[in-house]
Amino acid sequence: MAQQVIIRPGRERSLERGHPWVLSGSVAAVLGDPQPGATVAVVGSAGQRLGWAAYSPASQIRCRMWTFAADEPVDEAFFRRRLTASLEYRSRLGLWSQGDTALRLVNAESDGLPGVVIDRYEGVLVGQFLTCGADRCKETLAAQALELTGCLSFYERSDTNARERDGLEPACGLLRGEEPPARLAIREAGLRYLVDVRQGHKTGFYLDQRDNRRLVAAASGGRDVLNAFCYSGGFGIAALAGQARSVVQVDVSAEALELAQANAEANGFGEPQCQHVRADVFEELRSLRDRRATFDVIILDPPKFADTRAQLERACRGYKDINLLALKLLRPGGMLFTFSCSGAMTPELFGRVVAEAAVDAGREAVVVRELSQAPDHPRLLRVPETYYLKGLQVSVR
Repeated sequence: MAQQVIIRPGRERSLERGHPWVLSGSVAAVLGDPQPGATVAVVGSAGQRLGWAAYSPASQIRCRMWTFAADEPVDEAFFRRRLTASLEYRSRLGLWSQGDTALRLVNAESDGLPGVVIDRYEGVLVGQFLTCGADRCKETLAAQALELTGCLSFYERSDTNARERDGLEPACGLLRGEEPPARLAIREAGLRYLVDVRQGHKTGFYLDQRDNRRLVAAASGGRDVLNAFCYSGGFGIAALAGQARSVVQVDVSAEALELAQANAEANGFGEPQCQHVRADVFEELRSLRDRRATFDVIILDPPKFADTRAQLERACRGYKDINLLALKLLRPGGMLFTFSCSGAMTPELFGRVVAEAAVDAGREAVVVRELSQAPDHPRLLRVPETYYLKGLQVSVR
């Protein structure tokens, strides 16, 4: 008999609606002795088979559903089908036809592979395996992904805090194929970006901001731009390509700024048009305010302020602080592009935080458009947690 997780009476509803998580409080019993990452049958209180899931005994999310089909075995053929479907989805959207050479190929639950992230940078695949189930099948997935894409390297970057919640240690290094270079070059919107897949943020580059970088480029012509939390300079380079008059890139990390400067130079941009400032962004925004500096366009793309709901109140204070300062630095008619990648932050709450910042800054602000992640980072309507990147383009009068 298959190892089973039995769901408490009345707790099956979210599963029946297609949400792929079983929380620890929904588990009535565990039959057998499943090891971390093992595939278990998920069974309702009346004995009905609800599907198959990866078991994570250390996590509050005790099971993550691989499939809701009771008769679909979770084997190598299953993973190949899921990978193939992910590639076909992106092909149908025409994402490769834009001339970009970097793309997210697998976006965890959104592509039916919980805990699995795979990004492509030219001929290199970079993967994150963030849960017990994902970690257990990573060798199979790496081999299949290389075969299906024709890429030469699969590098693992499973070094995020998310693994701790499943009781996993960080894991980085080459999984399959050739060792990738320390920096590799990708193309996006006709621009050249250098990516550090071994030690850079996430898997090396913020691919989810692709469409938003194009919006920044379109808004930057003849304008002075401030790119806060710039990392490797993606928004700033896009602004320069959009004929910005000047760009100031700010980050606290010397390594990030060195990469941002290399990216500027790789695209023919240098000082004084493009300046790089190493500073704590909160402190630098206050310093710019005190110096009465002003800008036409400001981008705020901070790191995650809140992993959990318990951290949300403090995160809201941080988001309000930086948005208030940025709104004070904008010239009349200026544009703010502001983001939150905190999963616990809802779009509604983020909107309220920015609205309160505008009131306290004494600025009349208009939402030009709501912003989110690029379509290679799909959002499942039935899984609101897959909507993680929230943003607003705001004009001030």
